[in-house]
Amino acid sequence: MNRTPNSEEQSVATHRLNAGMVGMGMIFDETYRPFFEGVYQSPLYQPNFGICRVQLAAVASRTGRRAEAYQKATAGRIGTWQSFCEPDSIGQLVGAGVDFVCVATPDDRHFEAAKAALAAGKHVLVEKPSVLSLAELDELDQLAREKNVLAKVVYHKLLDPDHKKLRTLVVDGELQHVNSGYCTLLEPKAISTGQFAEWITGRNPGTYVAVHYIKLIDFTFGGRLTSVQCTGQRGIVGPADGPTWDSTQLRMIYQYDDGREAAFDIHTSWVTPDNFPGYVEQEVQFRFDNGVWNGHSRKRGVECTIESRTPLERKNSINNHYNGEFLEPWGARSQRGYGVEVLERFAREVADVEFGGPAGERAARIDRARGLIYNDISADRQTVAAVQAMEAILARHASGTPNCVVRVNDARGGLVLYAPGSAEPQVLYAPRV
Repeated sequence: MNRTPNSEEQSVATHRLNAGMVGMGMIFDETYRPFFEGVYQSPLYQPNFGICRVQLAAVASRTGRRAEAYQKATAGRIGTWQSFCEPDSIGQLVGAGVDFVCVATPDDRHFEAAKAALAAGKHVLVEKPSVLSLAELDELDQLAREKNVLAKVVYHKLLDPDHKKLRTLVVDGELQHVNSGYCTLLEPKAISTGQFAEWITGRNPGTYVAVHYIKLIDFTFGGRLTSVQCTGQRGIVGPADGPTWDSTQLRMIYQYDDGREAAFDIHTSWVTPDNFPGYVEQEVQFRFDNGVWNGHSRKRGVECTIESRTPLERKNSINNHYNGEFLEPWGARSQRGYGVEVLERFAREVADVEFGGPAGERAARIDRARGLIYNDISADRQTVAAVQAMEAILARHASGTPNCVVRVNDARGGLVLYAPGSAEPQVLYAPRV
């Protein structure tokens, strides 16, 4: 049935946000690419800001090769955009008329890119971990406040339906007082020896993936981080006595308002055999006063075998919740899942800030967006504290002093490393966490 739109429908505002992308690697291909392609075809809409078209306008990368290949592959499907490569790729990008910048580089390059974008007055979304030290976090948070823009972090696992259900039961009081937790995330060797081979020297899978669970624990259960310990194994992706880690085992202790403590162990590896049946092995268990929560990414899903393709070219276990390509019942093809949804949510937050009401109320909208502790950089303190502590402990281990512990907010400082046999601790971060 056809009808003439009424005056209210005819007056729906239309806005545009130009996006900049720093980094064109695996993370871009898995999540940012389907997000930008999808939102180009179907703009965002909310009653408070109307229609908002989001356009990938510029990308920055080291060589520009992947950007060039992507540009050719998507001609006519995503609009036109500029590609900048070194030197000064980020400086050129922020000067290209973008409204927000997404940073998906290796984690030890997040800070400089995010800082440059914020300094230019651009909203920023940075992949986890946001940065590797609390001093860097402080600088980015302060810069975002000075420039009146958003600084946000991607923790897509917080949008996993299983993790959302876990937090719902905790917030509603059905699961009462967490006592302990165990999380594991194992990735195939192709990750460390293939996609990430150029940047993993001196790095560890704990910073790369344990941070997902650090944030999950911090966000879901609250509490105060009090200490961090870590050990690990070397010798497969780097020398057995070097600074590059195959796997790590992290332990965090949290204290809660009633004085009780909980211990959380997070085990990560990126040297699992490539013929492992799943893309990743993700498992969590949390024990409460009155119950137990068990979650397993492969066992919740489906198994598929295809002759000559599984388990290497295509895995037997498929996580269709994270990001999947689908042929919809109505014939359209889509790519969706919580790995893409978290990016759309950020774009909606930016659109709300810029277009969601009178200009005089923008400061109130900024404050509202900063109050979203699932992704605001100001709420990332204990997660970054754990990452900084873990990296310091592993560095000491690699230099010959294993079994260090970092205490949080003790009498000597916010992050203080204690080494066995040493009477003098090392203050990693002096202010309170």
